Amino acid sequence: MSGGVDSSTAAAILLDRGYEVYGATLKLWDGNDNSCNTATRTCCSLEDVEDARASAFKLGIPFYVLNMKQLFEEKVVQYFVDSYLAGETPNPCIACNQYVKFQAMLHKALALEMDYIATGHYARVVYDEASGRYLLKKALDNTKDQSYVLYMLTQDQLKRLLLPLGDYKKTNVREIAEEKGLVNARKPDSQDICFVQNGSYADFIKDYKGIDLPEGTFVDTKGNVLGKNKGMIHYTIGQRKGLGMSFKEPRYVIRKDSRKNTVTLGSQQEGLVSGLIARDMNYILYEKPAEEKPVMARTRYSQKEVPARLIALEGDKAKILFENPQAFVAPGQSVVLYQDDNVVGGGIIHEVLP
Repeated sequence: MSGGVDSSTAAAILLDRGYEVYGATLKLWDGNDNSCNTATRTCCSLEDVEDARASAFKLGIPFYVLNMKQLFEEKVVQYFVDSYLAGETPNPCIACNQYVKFQAMLHKALALEMDYIATGHYARVVYDEASGRYLLKKALDNTKDQSYVLYMLTQDQLKRLLLPLGDYKKTNVREIAEEKGLVNARKPDSQDICFVQNGSYADFIKDYKGIDLPEGTFVDTKGNVLGKNKGMIHYTIGQRKGLGMSFKEPRYVIRKDSRKNTVTLGSQQEGLVSGLIARDMNYILYEKPAEEKPVMARTRYSQKEVPARLIALEGDKAKILFENPQAFVAPGQSVVLYQDDNVVGGGIIHEVLP
């Protein structure tokens, strides 16, 4: 229970279905514990813990706070910082889901002889008798679907996971919360990374590492120097505004080089790629395929899916070839593959193909 309306309502729904429910909030990061960061709407503050506790009390269920700060720092914060410094654009929420919420928390639940863990994510888990596999499906509410951030779930985790909100629209969830008298029924959704208090990734990284990162250079696709930049970590793939330079035609960040501390600017056309290589692939709909598979691919949480081909490679890597070239595909982000409303699987974007 994060303190938000979704996880609290998930607990209420499971109670109504006859489950014996225990509430748990994960203590992940100290940060600024004085109050909720209303400017950036992050989670993990003391206010969120108290909202979760109040919701559990209202529902009449036991409530626990589990300290997972060390694991969170090792698997999420350090990963985030190291990936950014290496020129990637990581998604720390996916790392948190993989190592903390659905690995460490499930291990804790099983040790306490619980049968399942449940969260307020908008997605669905279905057992398919024909294949003998647990499938991850999109939520019925397409505007809230969160299947993208759950692609790393294993069969053992899916069989122990309940996602009661997958069959509801967000408006219905808030209505249920109000009917139950939950304090967070109208609480805004958290939107930003919980450990970045002021919204500046670069400031957080510099403070966390205790270093002052040097300025870098902007270059074009031919390597010509265009001017100085504030340092590579201040920019993301696809960024157009806030570059500190003006051009006759629109220019975007299309590449970053951590070794040279350069940021390559180019047109949208120059930012197109034919495909990508992904690492740390996880498959849900089927085992690692021996043959090429048609899929729909999404390379960012907010992006629309596009037709592509999946070609499994040696080890945990895969090649994803787009039917039409795609712009601003960022190494470090996740590529998630779909077939209809089923999650095929996904992995971390390792490199892009010209």
